[in-house]
Amino acid sequence: MRLLLDTHVWIWTQEQPGRLGDATTQSLADPETSLHVSTISTLEISRLVAMGTIELSGSLDSWVTDTLGSLFCSTIEMSHGIAAGAYSLPPSLHKDPADRVLIATARLHDLTLLTADERILSYPHVQTLDARR
Repeated sequence: MRLLLDTHVWIWTQEQPGRLGDATTQSLADPETSLHVSTISTLEISRLVAMGTIELSGSLDSWVTDTLGSLFCSTIEMSHGIAAGAYSLPPSLHKDPADRVLIATARLHDLTLLTADERILSYPHVQTLDARR
């Protein structure tokens, strides 16, 4: 399985693992599962830290480096194709730019988006898994 972690799922893996469902926890630990994180998630986390909405264990830079290493995640940079794809998605998706980038990334790279966001889970034009299961 090839998974793209939604921003909140990436945070949960380190800061609130109890929020993840049993099947998700098993998938994350499975050596056959490849895990990926988008750079848009780092931007979102940076914004949340700057606003004081979340606190991370350690500095943001070390948290990102350490968590990517502990999860054996690869990073997917935002490309021109992803940027353009974010606003050429099929209809019925909300306008949140980060969600649109994550969905475009998953579609372009043929990944399943691991999320607990009901709006994304109900969007039929991207493969998803509910992280709470």
